[in-house]
Parts: sequence; C-alpha cells; structure tokens
Amino acid sequence: MNTSSPGPDRRQQILQGAFDALQARGLPHLSYDAIAESAGVSRQLVRYHYPDHEALMLDICDMMAEIYRDALISTAGQLDGPARVDAFLDFYFDLLDGRQKPRDDRVYDAMFSLSAGSPAIRARLSDQYRLIGQVLGHEFSVQYPALDKQAADELSWLFVCLMYGHWKMVSAVGFDPEHRRVSRAAMDRLIRSYCNEGESAAKGLRVWD
Repeated sequence: MNTSSPGPDRRQQILQGAFDALQARGLPHLSYDAIAESAGVSRQLVRYHYPDHEALMLDICDMMAEIYRDALISTAGQLDGPARVDAFLDFYFDLLDGRQKPRDDRVYDAMFSLSAGSPAIRARLSDQYRLIGQVLGHEFSVQYPALDKQAADELSWLFVCLMYGHWKMVSAVGFDPEHRRVSRAAMDRLIRSYCNEGESAAKGLRVWD
C-alpha cells in the first residue's frame, strides 16, 4: 500500500468515492470495499485515511456544504436585488438555468439516518442548516424591506424545513418531479403575503438564536 501520496488529494478522492457510493447504493450497502471500488483506491488506503467511519461522514458533510457554497457563490452571489433571492430559491428547487442542483438525495438520507445515533453528525448538520437559514433570512430582509427580521427568519426557517422534506422526497413516492414548481410558486406567494401583512406569524419566538 502506498500511503505516501499527498494526503489531501487522496482524502478528497476517498470522500468523492464515498459520496458516489452512497448516492448509488445507499447507506445499507456502504462498506470500505464499496468506497474503495468507487474511489479507485485500495481498501487499506481508505482505512488508513479513515479508520473511523464517523470522521468520514463528517468530512462528507463538509464536502457537501462546500459544493453548495461554491454553487451559490457562482450563481446568486453574482446578482443583486430580488434576482439574488430568486436565484437562491431556484437553485434549491432545481429550477435554475445552467446550474443543476447536486444529486445527493441518498447521501442526505444517510446523514440524517446516522445523525439519530451520532451527536457529532447531528451537530454538524444543525450548524450547516442554521448557517443557510441565517444567510437566507438576511437576504430576505435586504431584498424585501417590508419584512421585519422576525418575518424574514420565519420564511428562512420554512425554507430550511423544506430543504430535506421537500418535493424530491414526495416525488419518490410517485408524484411528478415537476411538482417542485408548485413548491417554488408557493414560496413566492408566501413571501408576498408576508410583505403585505408586515408582521410575523409567530411573535416572540426567536428562530435562529
């Protein structure tokens, strides 16, 4: 076994292999052998870099967060005004022209399944979702001045809740994947209703603090 190859490069190769194996086979079929085959490395090399499976999953969480961060910076991050929020929402509902949302359903299924027994994975996912919610809440506040902070945070909270139990999970049981457009249109209508009402729906309940 050659363990003298550059650590970061090898680890990234293993992480990508684990991600691809999870997405292709799901958590029940994940093993060191499956990761090694997917990554194109030896089983021994996988175990050398990741003797602890929880550490591997935590790094996959971070890798996914980086993928989304880079995608959003290259799309919504280049825009101004309401188009910025629209691009952010369109990206997550896989409706953004020229930028496909990462295919990661089974990977997130695995992470949420593992989080039930792993406080570390649960905390990592919580931190990442909280950051997304805080960023989007800020964007709502900036782009829709009629919203107060509480209302903006409520909208961002709803969106974060939709991110996992959203249209893709519903489509998995037989609904048309195009129904994601229904969810997206509902978000626009909800934003308008919040702007028109000018008040939050759950006064006194702090969302992200």
